[in-house]
Amino acid sequence: MVVRYKTDFDKFVIVSSCERRGWVRTTPDNSDDWDLYWSNVHTAKQIFLPENGLRLEPHQFINHFPNHYELTRKDLMVKNLKRYQKQVKKEGGDTAALDFMPTTYMMPQDYSLFVEEFRRSTNVAWIMKPACKAQGKGIFLINKLAQVKKWARAAGNAREKDQQENYVISRYIDNPLLIGDKKFDLRLYVVVLSYRPLKVYLSNMGFARFCNIKYTTEMSELDNQFVHLTNVAIQKRGVKYNSLHGNKWPLADLRLFLEGVRGLEATEALFAGLEQIIVNSLKAVQNVLINDPHCFELYGYDIIIDDTMKPWLIEVNASPSLSTTTKADRLMKCKIIHDTLSLVAPQDGVRAPTRPRSAPAHLPRHHDAQPLPGASRASTPKRVGCMALLYDETEALERGRARRDAQLVSNAHRRSKRQTMLGYMDRPASAHP
Repeated sequence: MVVRYKTDFDKFVIVSSCERRGWVRTTPDNSDDWDLYWSNVHTAKQIFLPENGLRLEPHQFINHFPNHYELTRKDLMVKNLKRYQKQVKKEGGDTAALDFMPTTYMMPQDYSLFVEEFRRSTNVAWIMKPACKAQGKGIFLINKLAQVKKWARAAGNAREKDQQENYVISRYIDNPLLIGDKKFDLRLYVVVLSYRPLKVYLSNMGFARFCNIKYTTEMSELDNQFVHLTNVAIQKRGVKYNSLHGNKWPLADLRLFLEGVRGLEATEALFAGLEQIIVNSLKAVQNVLINDPHCFELYGYDIIIDDTMKPWLIEVNASPSLSTTTKADRLMKCKIIHDTLSLVAPQDGVRAPTRPRSAPAHLPRHHDAQPLPGASRASTPKRVGCMALLYDETEALERGRARRDAQLVSNAHRRSKRQTMLGYMDRPASAHP
């Protein structure tokens, strides 16, 4: 019973999680012979290119959907969320639950629209981010139109040299909820097993990331990344960075704290709002994502909370960092990876893979094995370790049908009772008891 895994990352949390299961890492000489591939986004993109002619076997799983970037690339996320909002509004749905993205424009294509909004909204700070970068790279805050015009000129020059980089610019949440006078945001871990039907799990092992420096709205500190950007890659460069806890709080500790200072009801409403953001953002890309049955995705959701306890979606990461900065960080991420793998390919009943007898020469050598349990995604456990089922579209549709059927029966019963009463009232008075 040999299960082979491949990974582009020499990360302890991945390697240890696979090897604890008794899985064997593929060797360079046999690199196409794998059952599970934890790849980087660039490799996954290459694998699914039609011109490569690769065909995945039923037992093979990879940790990215072919066009995962529809949600994780910042400008495409904005485009898809706005499109989904329009769709829901057109269909007469409730758009209030979709108000979780700050006012955002895609640059440079929305430059004129942004300028109009900027002139309407005075004394507002905006935050610019490259569409395709992570870990806080290339992010800066602005509060003057001249700063954006300077960027636009540079972008125009880059376009002439075919080096233009797309950005998004969002209204800065300048009233964040503070703890210890410091800004923080949330990193939540979400696993998607399927987009059609949508099947989503949420880990209870996320965390809050804190800035080193106390928050201020002073314009003189607008360029101070240690005040405004919570990214660990940035904060760990600060002199006040605490390497013992990594400027992080476990999500469970944060929840207890908020229950104490803001109350149970407000905290429960906040966490319900977090779940709503996740489900609605996934629904927003459901119809544009290629739902390949060989794929799953571990997303890192970044969400900020304002001082009214309203959550705002900042971005979604396709490759959340698996580097560890503390012992607690390592234990947490090992657990998240272990439970993700348990969702994708449970160990019970894994069959020993064998070679196909007639694989085409141009295709990689794959096992002629039965799919790993989990391949059909037919069973839906409510919880696997730290992962709790957040949304199962199949179950949701069945519940919806059951409610409609119950309503039809109830309506029919009321109509029958009403007809009986009308017939009773139409009888002569002498016929009444």
